[in-house]
Amino acid sequence: MSLKTCNWCQREGAQEAQKSAFWELPDGTRAVEITHVPSIQCSNCEMIYIDESIIDEIEDQFMLIDTNKLPNAFSYHNL
Repeated sequence: MSLKTCNWCQREGAQEAQKSAFWELPDGTRAVEITHVPSIQCSNCEMIYIDESIIDEIEDQFMLIDTNKLPNAFSYHNL
């Protein structure tokens, strides 16, 4: 597993992880939990963040589906 440069502290020590994230739906009616989201976790500053490309994918998908049918929690893969 190779270490990456952290976007927050700019030090080497970030690595890929699978984390849960809470997301407000585009219509603002509620938030949902998305599990196993591809994330980056830094061992130096302890920041956990999601790459911008993954954020864009999630937000694009929410615009394409009927969010009223979503459960309160689901995996990134199932989205």
